[in-house]
Amino acid sequence: MYNENNLVRIAKRENNNKRKYLVVNRLQGKHIPTSPSSALEMFDRLADILKLEYRNEKLLLAGFAETATAIGARVAINLGTNYIQTTREIIGGADYLFFTEAHSHATEQKLVKNDIDSVIADVDRIIFIEDEVTTGNTILDIVNIIEKNYHRKVKFSIASILNGMDEKALEIFEKRNIKVHYLVKTNHECYTEIAENYAGDGRFIVKNIQDTNIKYNVIEAREYKNPRRLVSSYEYQEACEKLFDKVADEIKFTKDEKVLVLGTEESMYPALYIGHRLERQGMIVKSHSTTRSPIAVSSENDYPVHTRYELLSLYDSERKTFIYDLEKYDKVLIVTDAIEYNNEFLEGVGINSLINALKANNNESIYLINWRN
Repeated sequence: MYNENNLVRIAKRENNNKRKYLVVNRLQGKHIPTSPSSALEMFDRLADILKLEYRNEKLLLAGFAETATAIGARVAINLGTNYIQTTREIIGGADYLFFTEAHSHATEQKLVKNDIDSVIADVDRIIFIEDEVTTGNTILDIVNIIEKNYHRKVKFSIASILNGMDEKALEIFEKRNIKVHYLVKTNHECYTEIAENYAGDGRFIVKNIQDTNIKYNVIEAREYKNPRRLVSSYEYQEACEKLFDKVADEIKFTKDEKVLVLGTEESMYPALYIGHRLERQGMIVKSHSTTRSPIAVSSENDYPVHTRYELLSLYDSERKTFIYDLEKYDKVLIVTDAIEYNNEFLEGVGINSLINALKANNNESIYLINWRN
């Protein structure tokens, strides 16, 4: 059903000499606008592999920020396990296990150590969930850190939508007894050449924070669950269902309306879930999310992203983020948990840059959904 040709698109990384290309999955719902139901169906197929393999083990699933947070959440929900995602945000009252993702634009990653402490004695296996694995070095880094911090026998696995590990890397994992699962095997040998052949002549739109005379609707949603801290996947899914109910109560939708549901940085799953539910009710829905990744854009038809909008992060007004290939929609829903980290963002310029990017594409009916405690 899934293969390299129908999933993978190659983009240029900007100002990153460690790896000049970026593997973009067209169905993932991160950089490229996609059907949220198609994204969740793909995540479910990855979960199916793990259900059979680990039905008799006590599991903890960990999804990687930014791009695999929704995959990890959905797979954990399918398996009925506890879930935690890595993060680059500052979590109040938390100690961390720090590790690095060397090829990433933002290299620092961390897991909340307090939460791992609380469950590690009752875990048989930790499964790390990724969107794409190339060398596996990041996984080995966090495995080594966990083994150093916790002197008990815990097994490890990785599961990803795409896997580009070569034979040498796979042998290292086999020797370490770390199981490797994936939906699609990829071959990275020609990816650098593909990326370098693109013109890089797409549209770069600088952030607009000057226009502050902007109107949008705000919906305050409560009963927030933060997957950067350990959560029961059952409780997280239940909270997402209540979030959708709140949205459905507050906003009047019409069948066949064109709707965009945007996630923000590490918070992807709630937007995909809301979009999926709207699709089931007859709306025409696309979903993607803001990101720290500064992908070069290009005009070629087969290139994954063509227009890049520079934004200020809702989580940190000093952070630059991006959104790609916006269009005009009948309604736009921005689903965020940023207020937990930046209580001033509604009065700040971060939200203005995103709203102005949407307005530049003639979007007028915009809803900001604050999900918080």
